[in-house]
Amino acid sequence: MAELMNHYGWWILALLLIAAEVVAPGYFLLWIGIAAALMGVLTWLAPALPILAQAIVFALLSLATCLVYWKYIRPRAEVRDDQPLLNRRGQRMVGRCVIVCEAIVNGRGKVKVGDGEWLAEGPDLPVGSEVEIVALQGTTFTVREVPRNG
Repeated sequence: MAELMNHYGWWILALLLIAAEVVAPGYFLLWIGIAAALMGVLTWLAPALPILAQAIVFALLSLATCLVYWKYIRPRAEVRDDQPLLNRRGQRMVGRCVIVCEAIVNGRGKVKVGDGEWLAEGPDLPVGSEVEIVALQGTTFTVREVPRNG
């Protein structure tokens, strides 16, 4: 049994964990795979290390590599973008004035945004009224009437 987890066994486990990370990304398997690779190096340097000691060291290395990721690598990897709403079309619409294309009755209707129609909630208004988008909940805009000047 002790021969099953020699340095080759740990390196094979490392490769399997890293391959699993490629299939189901989430970063944890990658760091546990790195811990397994480190165990492969450790058991190569100290081949007489008992299997129980290997298991304990592997658990500690797994925790350590995951903590290194969460504390030092993950914060640096998060992209600080100057356009945080780039792929959130609905959120980018907040503040825009649009036209009601399906009367808002009992608080629900539709507004025309570009060449599309979006669900809208707000005060009852007839078709053609100008409204301002004030929020987005799911795929429904919350709107308010734009006061007419004049």
